[in-house]
Amino acid sequence: MIGFFEAFPELSVDDKMYDMFAGVQVEKVNASKTKMLALIHCTSDQLLHYRTLKNMEYKLYRQIFRSIGVNPHLEISYPYTESLETAKIIEQYGESMQEELREKNKIEYMKFCSHPMEVKGDEIRITCDDDFLCHKLSGEIEEYFEGMMRKRFNRSVKICFNYVEKAKRTPKQPEVYTVIRPKEQPEAEIKETPKKKFVPQKSNKKRIAKDPGVFYGNHVMGERIPIKEIVDEIGEVVIEGKILNVEKREISNGEKYLVTFSVTDYTDTIMCKIFVKVDLAEELSLFEMLAGGNNIRARGEVKEDKYDNGDLSIMVYAMKEIAEFRKGRQDTCKLKRVELHAHTQMSDMDGMTNCAQLVKRAHDWGHPAIAITDHGVVQAFPDAYHTAQNFKDDFKVIYGCEAYLVDDLFDTVLNSEGQSLQGSFVVFDLETTGFSATRNRIIEFGAVKVENGSITDRFSTFVNPQVPIPPRITEVTSITNDMVKDAPTIETVLPEFLEFCKGCVLVAHNSEFDYTFIQKKSKEQNLEAEFTVVDTVGIARVLFPHLAKYTLDNVAKVLKISLVNHHRAVEDAEATAEIFEKLIVMLEKEGITDLDQLYERTHCAPEITKKKRSFHAIILAKNEVGRVNLYRLVSMAHLNYFHRRPRIPKSQLMKWREGLILGSACEAGELFSALREEADDQRIEELVNFYDYLEIQPVANNEFMLHSEKEAYENFNNWEDLREINRRIVKLGEKYNKPVCATCDVHFLDPEDEIYRRILFAGKKMADDNQPPLYLRTTEEMLEEFSYLGEEKAIEVVVTNTNRIADCIEPMSPVYPDKCPPVIPNSDQELRDICYRKAHSMYGEDLPVQVSERLEHELNSIIKNGFAVMYIIAQKLVWKSNEDGYLVGSRGSVGSSFVATMSGITEVNPLPAHYYCAKCHYSDFDSEEVKAYAGSSGFDMPPKKCPICGEELVRDGHDIPFETFLGFYGDKEPDIDLNFSGEYQSKAHSYTEVIFGAGQTFRAGTIGTLADKTAYGYVKNYFEERGEHKRTVEIERLLQGCVGVRRATGQHPGGIVVLPMGWDIYTFTPVQHPANDMETSIITTHFDYHSIDHNLLKLDILGHDDPTMIRMLEDITGVDAVTIGLDDPMVLSLFADTSALGVTPDDLMGCDLGSLGIPEFGTDFVMQMLRDTKPKNFSDLVRISGLSHGTDVWLNNAQYYIARGDCTLSTAICTRDDIMTYLIHTGVENGTAFNIMEKVRKGLVAKGKVPQWDEWKKTMKEAGVPDWYIESCGKIKYMFPKAHAVAYVMMAFRIAYFKVYYPLAYYAAFFSIRAKAFDYEIMCQGREKLEATMKDYKKRKDQLSKKEQDAYGDMKIVQEMYARGYEFTPIDIFTAKAKHFQIVDGKLMPALNSIDGMGDKAAEGVVEAAKDGPFSSCENFKNRSKVSGTIVDKMREMHLLDNLPLSDQISLLDLMA
Repeated sequence: MIGFFEAFPELSVDDKMYDMFAGVQVEKVNASKTKMLALIHCTSDQLLHYRTLKNMEYKLYRQIFRSIGVNPHLEISYPYTESLETAKIIEQYGESMQEELREKNKIEYMKFCSHPMEVKGDEIRITCDDDFLCHKLSGEIEEYFEGMMRKRFNRSVKICFNYVEKAKRTPKQPEVYTVIRPKEQPEAEIKETPKKKFVPQKSNKKRIAKDPGVFYGNHVMGERIPIKEIVDEIGEVVIEGKILNVEKREISNGEKYLVTFSVTDYTDTIMCKIFVKVDLAEELSLFEMLAGGNNIRARGEVKEDKYDNGDLSIMVYAMKEIAEFRKGRQDTCKLKRVELHAHTQMSDMDGMTNCAQLVKRAHDWGHPAIAITDHGVVQAFPDAYHTAQNFKDDFKVIYGCEAYLVDDLFDTVLNSEGQSLQGSFVVFDLETTGFSATRNRIIEFGAVKVENGSITDRFSTFVNPQVPIPPRITEVTSITNDMVKDAPTIETVLPEFLEFCKGCVLVAHNSEFDYTFIQKKSKEQNLEAEFTVVDTVGIARVLFPHLAKYTLDNVAKVLKISLVNHHRAVEDAEATAEIFEKLIVMLEKEGITDLDQLYERTHCAPEITKKKRSFHAIILAKNEVGRVNLYRLVSMAHLNYFHRRPRIPKSQLMKWREGLILGSACEAGELFSALREEADDQRIEELVNFYDYLEIQPVANNEFMLHSEKEAYENFNNWEDLREINRRIVKLGEKYNKPVCATCDVHFLDPEDEIYRRILFAGKKMADDNQPPLYLRTTEEMLEEFSYLGEEKAIEVVVTNTNRIADCIEPMSPVYPDKCPPVIPNSDQELRDICYRKAHSMYGEDLPVQVSERLEHELNSIIKNGFAVMYIIAQKLVWKSNEDGYLVGSRGSVGSSFVATMSGITEVNPLPAHYYCAKCHYSDFDSEEVKAYAGSSGFDMPPKKCPICGEELVRDGHDIPFETFLGFYGDKEPDIDLNFSGEYQSKAHSYTEVIFGAGQTFRAGTIGTLADKTAYGYVKNYFEERGEHKRTVEIERLLQGCVGVRRATGQHPGGIVVLPMGWDIYTFTPVQHPANDMETSIITTHFDYHSIDHNLLKLDILGHDDPTMIRMLEDITGVDAVTIGLDDPMVLSLFADTSALGVTPDDLMGCDLGSLGIPEFGTDFVMQMLRDTKPKNFSDLVRISGLSHGTDVWLNNAQYYIARGDCTLSTAICTRDDIMTYLIHTGVENGTAFNIMEKVRKGLVAKGKVPQWDEWKKTMKEAGVPDWYIESCGKIKYMFPKAHAVAYVMMAFRIAYFKVYYPLAYYAAFFSIRAKAFDYEIMCQGREKLEATMKDYKKRKDQLSKKEQDAYGDMKIVQEMYARGYEFTPIDIFTAKAKHFQIVDGKLMPALNSIDGMGDKAAEGVVEAAKDGPFSSCENFKNRSKVSGTIVDKMREMHLLDNLPLSDQISLLDLMA
């Protein structure tokens, strides 16, 4: 931002105007869409009246903008007013607001500004007449003033109206006028004119009859206009389209709705609006008609929408429901084809087709099957399978993949006889007239003989090809027809060359090309040409795996070998010989001394496969064996051969080919490429025989070849050339008895969907505005496309052969259908024994009935449903962590299980509140004193002595039903989530391998897809780059076609999938590295883990800061956190005030709570909840934790109902358990109560996705459930389980205990583990500097970067520490730790990584360097610690290196001294 007069230095104004705008800052200036308006966005430190702004705009126009024909418009906001009350703003600015309305619309001003505005809190009340016009305009006025307050003052207000009756006017007495006739008019007899009877005239305007189809307004007559033609405020229009999104908002004190909905006719989209009374909307059943997906005809007026970026919108007067106006394609052919080549959104940023829609479309068209063949992956299989499961017929999904196939069958060493690397070699190179050994000729030989590491002879000659040399060859090689016209022919040269090579090993760079020419030409002359051959490209790929390309010049450059006259045979042969000599030296260093060893090192080496050219190939799974083999190959491609894409070597495909069907794929396949490159007949025959069926595609798919300037496509000049290559493939099928199948290579569903792929490619910076028509075609469309083959052949390739392939494929499930949990011998009994041992140790040999019944009930459910092994696994992991000194926090609803408590998985005790004696095992569950705490926590009960032995009783229990965890029938899939210390998480993951064995555990994979926000940017940028303006709603429509496209894969933060011993992972899923990171050892499931969590056990071993912080606090203080009481009044007071800290709010710049920095309770949001609810005990904190972690549970929900008096904190819905227990208490059937809780807590009710909700509402009302409770349920989008809240609060309370009683330890732990942006320079230089920075940050809080926002949060904790009387001690580079703060002499020494710019690795480098003794200078410090010069300079500025000279150099003055 810059000052106003800095932005406009040429502006001349008087002193008064200058003073008014001196504090104005210009944020940005941009143009309106019409380019006729310059929008100047500013902030001001004082309120500026509307007239003042208009005056300034006039001066700007006259002095600056007039010359360019643009009108300036000032958009002012007033950030300083955030501290002012709304009433104060209206007092100072209300008149200006009304004046602005007057300028906008005088009628609205007269109707709504005749009385001053009244303000109460954030409610602004406007007094107006109770007439039709005021009621009609009130919605617009409400939107106008609310928008003004939001934009200028960043304040949400509510506009209300006082409607008052008009005062009745007293009619005026009629005035009497005297009519004086002119004197000159002669008197005449006045005849009485007979009075005419008044007859009303009929209007010529025809009355429009009410259209019974109109559901809103009167009529929708008029000429329809395409939405794309609505580009200005053109008055009344009629449109037709599909409704996309509908939103409604109550206005006018709930009397009206403002309804907004977007409508598209697929030429464009526009926002529509209506203001309608609530009762009228219900009377008309308006929202049944105005639903997403419905088609309407609408009449209304086009207006610029000032509240939607100035986009045009339609104020709708009337609407009518119409039939689907966009007719979809149908497959009406009696014969039905099968698509064998289709991509979904899982084809990496390439396919646009939603998998479910693709499968459904094929089924709806009557196709018997469809193949899913994504590029290199199989991640769409589960979705395809689940979609097909909804069909009642025999529709078949064919599971396949379009693989990236690499031909690795031509080895780096051919025909090895074990020759030594120091033997005799002929290194040669050829220049030819083209790539085909059959059709092209050799024009130059170049060769050198290398014996015992030295060049001993040379062979070099031109060859007369007896045909003209193509110009492109001359351009590359510089060899002309004149140069070869007198040269010998190949019949002379080749025998001489073979004689030159006799007894030697042939070496070439890309020997497959050169040696193929030698063999072919030798065969034509009946010459013997069998040699051992070595390819230097393969050797280079093994020795230099990180090279981008392995061309001769690039390898020569790496090895520092001179290469002149590249693409001349003799020079290239000389360079290749030098390369080979250097490669031999490198190979010998690896112990490779002969060609057999070189063959072993290079045969099928991943380094070679990764860098070789890949071709597309279709692989279809024929049966279960094939499915498993496909998963194996996909896994290999991702784990061993991934380079930019997952590659499958031909050698591995041949090894695991059983159960697979191979198709030759598209123009990027081997066969098409070989035909395009005019490969010889032998090669074509090899390829045809390799595949099970051959593929042809619509010629428009390959239209790009006709326009390409690449040499590879020079033979394709028209459509007939493209048809001819398809004819050749058909003839090959006939010749070699291979079925030829016509496929679409589907990448999107319908022709018009190509725009989505264009947008996607533009987003990837791959400009392609000429997308091929890669859509799913009907049988008729395909028969028409291939009609040039003749009717009979077209039917064969389109219908007969595709069905033939589909028929030989067995139906199968892509994921193993059965549950396969890991087996731990005797786990059922072990779990029972562990639980009872623990129960007896707590409650005695004779267990209280509450304990024994709960334990038996849970154990029976758990064991019966096969879940005992999960408990045992979790128990082993938790016990191991505890044994290693780290507490484990439970997540989710596992704390609802008493078995989990007794087995040590969680410390949350779900029994009702109770007392028990750890010494004599007395217990109290039933006394009236205890029953008074039903539904609450045992920690809230008063301390009490044991009546038997006098020991202090243990208070426990949180009253959480088991059914929350496993349902009323114990068959709900348990989800045991555990919070391990972040620094222990990796050890916990490793321990799973100890439990189950190496290779039996995998990380749970995730799939990242294109999200709305990114897709929005793609669409917006696409049209902006092309100079097209699109309305926001049209962008939002188009982005839906891009959302869901796969971008990357990843891993669940703590999910571990366990494979049962004896099973093959490929039975369930392929595997890969997360994000295809070939540097990591982590292996994840290829499928998203949700796709396989029904058959493989998934453990959630998550990392969390709380256990890490507890461990550090225990290490510093020696206090065992488990022994901390959870009812300490001093700790509880932190959630009410700052008294326990010994400071006042004034010391903390107004902060009135001590919960800063306490997990779950230190955010602004939760601290405001604490102020609103005033918690008194542990149970209250649990309820607040539940509210704060839910979505739409507190805001606009519990907060509202508590304020209205419907409920209190203790009776509001705070956790999901509250719903079930309350409904059961009212008499709702147990299973129904559970189902209601499940649907509500997942947000399905709020999203309108629960068909039985009306029935359930009726059930609840019959049980006496109040309306507010049912309304509250209907708003919830996500709910926290009570057990999770209890576990979080227990951890938080313990940390809060250290904050009160061990302050320095707490601050050391907080800054080490939880601080987000601690900055030594800002925060450790004293309180005064800190608070000055805080004030600056607070003043510009809306402009803070993310880092500054995080730093401001840390500053609050630092300020609190200073206020409590604690200080920092400067960093000592010899004693400071890399990442942990430490207590030194009653002060806190920051960690080295708190220095801005010094990361963790650099800090660890300083610590390691310091171990080697003192530093002699700053230069020595930098060199030993490996930190940057910038960091050294910063440390010197902060006086952390004061005792070190700059360098170790000794000056003359030093010597003299």
